[in-house]
Amino acid sequence: MLALLKTIRETIANWWSDFTLQTKLLAVATLVVSLVMSGLTFWAVNTIQQDARMNDTRFGRDLGLLLAANVTPLIADHNLTEVAQFSQRFYSSTSSVRYMLYADETGKIFFGIPFWEAEVKNSLTIERRIQLPEDYASDSDKPMVRQHMTPDGSVTDVFVPLMADNKYLGVLAIGINPNQTAVISTNFTRDVTIAVFITIWVMVILAGVINALTITKPIKELLVGVKQIAAGNFKQRIDLPLGGELGELILSFNDMAERLESYEEQNIEELTAEKAKLETLVSTIADGAVLIDNNMQVILVNPTARRIFAWETDDVVGCNVLHHLPPAVQMEVSRTLYEMAAGECESAEFRIALNQPTKRTIRILLTTVLNLQRESIKGIAITVQDITREVELNEAKSQFISNVSHELRTPLFNIKSFIETLHDYGEDLSVEQRQDFLQTVNYETDRLTRLVNDVLDLSKLESGRNYNFDGVDLGQAIEQTLRTYQLNAKDKGIELIQEVTSPLPLVLGNYDLLLQVLANLVGNALKFTSSGGKVAIRAYQLDPKPNNSHKQSPQVRVEISDTGIGIATEDQQAIFDRFFRVENRVHTLEGTGLGLSIVRNIMERHHCKVHLVSEVGIGTTFWFDLTVFE
Repeated sequence: MLALLKTIRETIANWWSDFTLQTKLLAVATLVVSLVMSGLTFWAVNTIQQDARMNDTRFGRDLGLLLAANVTPLIADHNLTEVAQFSQRFYSSTSSVRYMLYADETGKIFFGIPFWEAEVKNSLTIERRIQLPEDYASDSDKPMVRQHMTPDGSVTDVFVPLMADNKYLGVLAIGINPNQTAVISTNFTRDVTIAVFITIWVMVILAGVINALTITKPIKELLVGVKQIAAGNFKQRIDLPLGGELGELILSFNDMAERLESYEEQNIEELTAEKAKLETLVSTIADGAVLIDNNMQVILVNPTARRIFAWETDDVVGCNVLHHLPPAVQMEVSRTLYEMAAGECESAEFRIALNQPTKRTIRILLTTVLNLQRESIKGIAITVQDITREVELNEAKSQFISNVSHELRTPLFNIKSFIETLHDYGEDLSVEQRQDFLQTVNYETDRLTRLVNDVLDLSKLESGRNYNFDGVDLGQAIEQTLRTYQLNAKDKGIELIQEVTSPLPLVLGNYDLLLQVLANLVGNALKFTSSGGKVAIRAYQLDPKPNNSHKQSPQVRVEISDTGIGIATEDQQAIFDRFFRVENRVHTLEGTGLGLSIVRNIMERHHCKVHLVSEVGIGTTFWFDLTVFE
């Protein structure tokens, strides 16, 4: 119910607000005049009704006194028959009397018109008693008059005490009907007043409707149309079949809107083309680009920025950019963004390491966007560069230089030290000492040569040099590798085992690179295997696995196994990194730490991966799969 009242109140308020001030004043003036006229009319009607009630009161009092004077002697003589006959004649002779009731001093009704006591007893079997007013005085000789409303209209009640020889005999109650002429006149006046009031307001409402349809509505339509045109909606038209000056005004408005719409379409086509060029340019650049306004709302964002900030599934355009940036970025750039929006600075640069959504390092460039006159700031351009690869390369470069410097320093220092000793004290040294010093210099020179060769090999592989790939006979490469390390194995007391399936198909690869892989893996196996151990090379063709999606090319697997010291689990992930050496852990053997890094790079050139299975104290197996040459 409250909601309904609220809706009605709002509707009336909106309807009233649509009227002009002149119409509102006219309506208020009409309401005041009609209320004043109606009030005067109702005051006159009330005055007439009061006069009529006073007349009815006088008439009832006089009639009651007249009737009481005639019946009191009869009641005193207990001649009730005469009382009944007289009362009946009196009641029949006038239409002003509605009822007549006689009651004794105890209030018991012993006679009444239009009913008799006998009839009441026969029908209701009860005794009727008169209900006198509280302020009725039985010892007074003056009648009491009151009025009350009934369904048939107002009735004047007259209570006349019946007194004989100063003795109270009872009461006579008479009901007097109102004067019908006065009632009809009063009702007619009231009805005419209401009719006049309603007629005035019907005419006012009709005048308002006609005014709204003929004058107000076209003006409102024109006002709405002008507002729409001012807001940039040039499709607005007014369709009202009017003539005269308003009709000409509407036609002129429609013509103006049509021309503005035509101009807008031409401008939109040019702006759309320029916007498409700009969006294409922004979407194709490698760096991330985000354009925001002075309120930090995102206006434009390209796919690169979406990928860096993980916005692929979020619609950030129109949202506050600070609510969607990663926490690390938000913490760094928030204050600067607000300073730039306030014109306190023009540009800024940040380098931020992100852990979410992915671990990367980015460079953020902030630049203010000015208007054509370069007087006010229209927004801020955010350029995001993913420099993760650059950082990794710089770190790798620094680490590589550091490691190479360290690895070169040791043999060079040893060579220089022993040569200086031979130069300065050669004559004081024995032949055996000089021979031992020269052997050490030769060993350190070989070590330096191996390091330089490994660095050059790794540099060639990482430089992107192209290698020719053709069919390679793995059996021949394995035979050559075994011949190379046969003497080394024999000196250490290690058994070399060859298990090559025959016939073995040719594989797609580069013979020299694969030979280098086998040499590095077999050399490492011999280096970390003790006397009495075994090193085995296996090569066999794999059975092709069924695959419903596409036909899988046949492959050949190569395994190099040893029974050496093994590789700890914590070292297996870093074993292929540059300059990582297991001997750093076991402190027994020396090497450059580049062999397995070279192996990994060569395998990547062959589009395959090197795997290993190792257990400390039991041995290690390296294996990889090569595609069969077809």
